[in-house]
Amino acid sequence: MGREGWIFRCEINWHKLFQQMALGEALIITVVGQGASDVVTDLDFSPFDPLLLATSSADRTVKVWHLPESGQDLPSCPGVTLGPEGCQVDALQFHPTAAGVLVSGAGRVAKIWDVAQQKALTALDPHGDLIQSVAWKQDGAFLGTSCKVIIAVSPLLFQSIQGHENNKDSRLLWMNASDYILSVGFSQVREREVKLWDTRKFSSSLISFVLDTSSGPPGLASPTRLQVRGSAFRSRHGLELHLCSPLVTQCLTEGKSKGAALVPKLALDVMSCEVLRVLQLTDGFIVPISYTVPRKVSQHVGTQGSPKYRAGFRIFGRTLHSCNLIIPQAIISQSSFLVPSLRVLPDSPHSMNQQPEMWLTGGGEESSSLSSPPSSLSSPSSSAPSLSASSPSQKSLQSILGPSSKFRHTLGTLLPRSTHITNLKGLNLTTPGESDGFCANQHRVAIPLLSAGGQVAILELSKPGRLPDTAVPTIENGTPIADLCWDPFDPQRLAIAGEDAKIRLWRIPPGGLQETLLEPNAVLRGHTEKIYSIRFHPLAADILTSSSYDMSVRIWDLQAGREALCLRGHRDQIFSLAWSPDGRKLATVSKDGRVRIYTPRRSPEPEQEGPGPEGGRGARLVWVCGGHHLLVSGFDSRSERQLYLYDAAALTAGPLSVLSLDVAPSTLIPFYDQDTSVVFLTGKGDTRVFVYELIPEAPFFLECNSFMSSDPHKGFLFLPKTECDVREVEFARAVRLRQSSIEPVAFRVPRIKKEFFQDDIYPPTAVCWEPALPATAWLVGSDGQHRKLSLQPKDMTPVSAAPQDVPLRKFVPASHYLEEKSDEQKKEELLSAMVAKLGNRDDPLPQDSFEGVDEAEWVGLRRG
Repeated sequence: MGREGWIFRCEINWHKLFQQMALGEALIITVVGQGASDVVTDLDFSPFDPLLLATSSADRTVKVWHLPESGQDLPSCPGVTLGPEGCQVDALQFHPTAAGVLVSGAGRVAKIWDVAQQKALTALDPHGDLIQSVAWKQDGAFLGTSCKVIIAVSPLLFQSIQGHENNKDSRLLWMNASDYILSVGFSQVREREVKLWDTRKFSSSLISFVLDTSSGPPGLASPTRLQVRGSAFRSRHGLELHLCSPLVTQCLTEGKSKGAALVPKLALDVMSCEVLRVLQLTDGFIVPISYTVPRKVSQHVGTQGSPKYRAGFRIFGRTLHSCNLIIPQAIISQSSFLVPSLRVLPDSPHSMNQQPEMWLTGGGEESSSLSSPPSSLSSPSSSAPSLSASSPSQKSLQSILGPSSKFRHTLGTLLPRSTHITNLKGLNLTTPGESDGFCANQHRVAIPLLSAGGQVAILELSKPGRLPDTAVPTIENGTPIADLCWDPFDPQRLAIAGEDAKIRLWRIPPGGLQETLLEPNAVLRGHTEKIYSIRFHPLAADILTSSSYDMSVRIWDLQAGREALCLRGHRDQIFSLAWSPDGRKLATVSKDGRVRIYTPRRSPEPEQEGPGPEGGRGARLVWVCGGHHLLVSGFDSRSERQLYLYDAAALTAGPLSVLSLDVAPSTLIPFYDQDTSVVFLTGKGDTRVFVYELIPEAPFFLECNSFMSSDPHKGFLFLPKTECDVREVEFARAVRLRQSSIEPVAFRVPRIKKEFFQDDIYPPTAVCWEPALPATAWLVGSDGQHRKLSLQPKDMTPVSAAPQDVPLRKFVPASHYLEEKSDEQKKEELLSAMVAKLGNRDDPLPQDSFEGVDEAEWVGLRRG
C-alpha cells in the first residue's frame, strides 16, 4: 500500500442473496433469539470451527453453541454454559491461535476460559471500571481491554493508561501482530475519535484525530484497515493508518446501520480485486458492502508462472495463505509484465526465525518488499510497496483510473491562533438558508447578531485577537436580516437585505466602526415581499441583484438609486442566483425544480430552462469552466446531497453528470476558483469541506483531499486571490466562522521546490476588485473584462524556467565491466555490494533497541 493510499470503489448490492456467506454468518440472527434467557450482549465465532458460536448475555453467562450443518434445525440449548458471573457479561472473543480458549469481560473482571474443560483458566486483575471491549493480539500473547476511560494490556505485561476522556463506549483493535493497538472512543466534547498506541511506550498516543460528531458507538475493525460506523447512522469510515498521518475514506449506506460484521478473506471475490467485504445489518436486511481496488487486469497473476499456488509461511504462530487462484497459463503470459518474480519462504519449522523476503497480502492487495516482518509499523516506507514493482506504469494506471487532479493532495491548514478573532458573542445562527450567514472581503467581515433590531458586527481582519467583553459598535439595520453582501469594488460599502422587503446600503468608515451606525446611506424599495438573497455584478460597478418571495429578480442601479430591470418566470421560491463570469447572463435555481438562464438586458423572460434538483430543501449554483457550464448543489428526493453539472448552452438536455455526496441537512455552498477550476463546497453546520477540480469532459469531477474540522462551522467564505501566500503554494484562503471565533484557513498544494514560483498553479488572475465598466455603460449594452495580474513575486523564478536537475546514472553499462575490469575486480565489487546490502554481522538488530525487563523480572512473570 503506497503512502498515497489505495483508491477504493465502494459498491453496495442491495438485492444480491448471500450465496458466498459463511454458514455461521447466515445463522447469527436466528441463534440470538433461541436458547438465551436474556438479552444477548456480544457474540463471536471460533476462528477454527465455523459452526462454533459463543454468545454472552445479560443473564451473566457465556453460552457456546455448536450449530448444525445447512438444512438442519437449530439447537434449542447450548452445548456449554460458562458462569454465571457476578454481573452481566458485555464482551467476549475467541483466542486467535489456541482452539477452545476465549476471554469474557463482565463488570470489572476479564476471565480467560477453557471451553472444553468448562472452567476459567485465569481471572485478570480487576479493572477500575466496567469493561467495554476485549481484543487479542494476533499471535495470542497479549490481550487488550478497554473500560471507561482506561485502556489496559495484559496478561504477560500489564500496562494501563487513560484512553479517551469521555466514558461512553469504546473499542480496541490490535494492528496485525505488531505492538500497536488502536482505540476508538469519544473525546471530552463527545466527538468520536481514533487513537493509535505503541504498547512498548504506553505513555501517550502516537496518533489522535477526530472522525465526526456521531453519537453511535464504534463498530467494526479489520487488522489491516479499520471500519468505523455509528449504529444508527448511514456513514461508514475507512481508515488506512501510517505513523505520519491517517487516510480517511467514507462510504454512505442506504439504510441506518444496526450492526456490522467483516467477511473472512477467503470468502472475497479476488477475481474482482475485492479486498474487503462488510455485512451491514439494517432494520430488515443484511447488506453486503464490497470494497474493490480498480485494476486493468482483474485476474490475479501467478508470482512465478506456475499453476501451483500453495505458497504460505508461518509467522507469529499463524499460517498465512495466498488468495491467488489457479489461472490459465495464457492469462499469466499476457499479464506477466505486471508482477515481477517473487520468492516465498517455505512452510517449515525454521521459517519462524527467518525474515521473509516478501509478504504476500490478500486478494487485490499489492505485494510488498519488507526489510522486517510485517509486524513492524515503524515507518510508512517499511510497510508500503513500491508502485513500480507490482503495478502498471503510471501511464497505464492513469488509463485505468482516469485523469487525476494536480490538486488531489490539497492540504487545508488552520492558520496560527495569533491570526484568529476570538470571544465572539451573540451570533445570529438562524439566517435563512439562501444566505451564507455572514460575508467577508479582504479587509473585514460582517456578522449578523442575535437581536431584535437586526444588528451587524463589523470586524477588521487586520486586527486579530480577543474581542473585549463589552459590546462592540454595530450597524443597527432596524429589521431582521435576510442576507448581506460586500460591494466587490468598494470594500467600505455593505448591502443588507431585510425582511421588510428593503435593501439598505451602509458605508463603513476607514479603519472600521468606531461607533454604532443608525442611518443607512441609501434604501432601495421595489420588492413587495421578503427578500431571499442579494448579489453584486462581477464586472459593472453599482449593479446589485436581488431575489424575493414575490418570485421576481430585480437588478438595481445603485448610482441612480432605482430599479433598472425586473426578471420574471419563476413559479416558486428562488433558492439561488449567480452571474456568469462575463456578466452577460444570470442563472437561477428554484424550488419548482427548474434551472433558468436569463440574458437580462435582452429579455425579462428566461432564455433557457432545464430540470434542476428534485428535492425542495434548498439549492445553490455557480458558473464554472470559463462560464460554459453550471454547477448546482442540491438534494434528491431522498434528501441526499448531490452535485449537478450542466452545459450552459444546452440546459434543456439536463445535467451532464450527477455526483452523490452524503446525507446532511444543510445546503452545500459552492465557491469556484476560476484560475484553478477547483470548487470548494460546504454547508452551515458542516465539519467537512469537499474539494473537486472540474473538467469539461468525463469524468467531470476530480476528487481532491477534503478539509476536516473537529467541530461544525457556522459559515465558510473565501477571500480574494491576493490574500494567498504564494511562497507556501497557497492557492485559496478562507475564513471560518465558529460559535465564538473567526479562523483563517489556507489551502495549499504540497510541492518540493517551493523556492520557485509555481506558475502552473498561479496563472495571471483577474483584478476582480476593480470594476471593468460603470453601471450606465453596462445597462446600455456594453461589456468589459477585468485586466489580469501576475501573482509572481519579483524575487522568485517560475518553476517552468527553473534549471533542470541532471539525472544521475544509476547503472554502469556492461561494456564498462567487460572492457576495463578483470574478473577479480568484478567479484570484489559484487561481494562488497552484497555485504552492503545485507549489513554487517556485528551491527545491532532492531529488537536490541527495544526496552524490556531484566532476566530476573521476566522469570518472575513467567512463574506467576
